[in-house]
Amino acid sequence: MRGNGVRVLIVGGGVAGLATVAALRDWGATIDVVERAPGPTDSGTGIYLTGNATRMLAVLGLREPVADVAVEITRQRSANQRGGRLFDIDVTALWRGVGPCVSLPRAHLHRAMLAGVRDTPIRWGRHPVAMAEEGDRVAVEFDDHNIERYDLVLGADGVNSTVRRLAFDAPAARDLGQYAYRWIAPRIDAEPVWSVQLGRGRQFLTIPISAEQTYCYYNDGPVVDRPGWRDEVAATFTEPVASMLKALDHDDSTLYAGPNQEVVLDAWSRGPVLLIGDAAHATSPNMAQGAAMALEDGVVLAASLAAAGSIAEALRGYEARRRPRTDWVLSQTRRRDRATGLPPALRDLVMRRLGEQMFRSNYGPLFAQP
Repeated sequence: MRGNGVRVLIVGGGVAGLATVAALRDWGATIDVVERAPGPTDSGTGIYLTGNATRMLAVLGLREPVADVAVEITRQRSANQRGGRLFDIDVTALWRGVGPCVSLPRAHLHRAMLAGVRDTPIRWGRHPVAMAEEGDRVAVEFDDHNIERYDLVLGADGVNSTVRRLAFDAPAARDLGQYAYRWIAPRIDAEPVWSVQLGRGRQFLTIPISAEQTYCYYNDGPVVDRPGWRDEVAATFTEPVASMLKALDHDDSTLYAGPNQEVVLDAWSRGPVLLIGDAAHATSPNMAQGAAMALEDGVVLAASLAAAGSIAEALRGYEARRRPRTDWVLSQTRRRDRATGLPPALRDLVMRRLGEQMFRSNYGPLFAQP
């Protein structure tokens, strides 16, 4: 079907929402985008995009703008908390034929995607407060009390989705028992390597995101913002961890902290309302697939709408096509989280012997087109 005469609302101006705008640009529909935030921001930390994510950026015509402001990562290195090597992965070879792996500040990715959809205005500082089905359409009331009607509403508004709360009898996002800290520190290593040190149930990750900056990620147990966590982390892990933490002594404005969560739903659609991205299937971040799945969602949804005879048929086809892939990512992230909880001696033995094989197995199905 063509989108002529179809009115679409996309709630959320992040990766999932902007990818869907780009994917639908030639479909012919009228698209409204609303975003709760008051406007684009230069704040935030970093993001790592695996090869299946950059493949989708290429499909959307956005890979070059992103590559211009990104660092291409060539290797992933895993070590224990004492710095002992567990295994390395040549990610350039691993993702060959799919796409490069890159890292960059989140704000730079957002700006590049906004530039790619600049013909579609975003209504910043606006969000829905109520939804009601009216036959095949949805009446949406916004926070300014205006009510507008749409043929399709897409909830691309993240792990704590307002659309999910308003339109679905679904549970809230589930805490994974991991409290994560993210911040930016100066880059001290010229080599473009994603590097992680594994403690028991904890991990400390560093990724260069520009010529000057490193993205740091640390996840702890479920305790929220535990006092003294920095000193404990510095004593637990080897360098460059202590150096990365010192960046917070000079400027902690880049520090973001909060629980890791997942979203598991029996259905992603309710009538003409569909959840995409983290609103539908958020997982633990250990495979760096949040943005990749969101980008794939936008591309597959556009293909499903173009191929179907109706919106209802398109949403059924979309979910049938996407679920096996997102379910795979969910299962693998859960397995990887369990592995970090093993006793260190056993974990190190398993990782040294089978780490590379397990890593390739985790990502294997994602090399194929979504």
